[in-house]
Amino acid sequence: MKFSESLKKNKDFQVVYRKGKSYGNKYLVMYVLENDFQRNRVGISVSKKVGNSIVRHRLTRLIRESYRLQEEHFQCGIDIVIIARANAKEKTYREIESALIHLGKLHNIYKV
Repeated sequence: MKFSESLKKNKDFQVVYRKGKSYGNKYLVMYVLENDFQRNRVGISVSKKVGNSIVRHRLTRLIRESYRLQEEHFQCGIDIVIIARANAKEKTYREIESALIHLGKLHNIYKV
């Protein structure tokens, strides 16, 4: 991720959940909050309800790769938390990527 770093601390996730704005679609939920940095911070969350560890890690990799390849289209200076829903478990890379782009457009943070 050229312009981004990871959200790792639970406290950072909680701030985005409480103060951020959220939109969702069939496969993903995205919380967005502006930060004071010149780069984005991205956190990915996949619950145990979605599946076993293999499924959860696969979804995490798909979401991270989708964001990495579309990163230059997202505006800078925001914290993003992406949560995978159970419906995303069997989906392909293209479906996850289009869901991520759709949420970026809903938040007005995705510029073509």
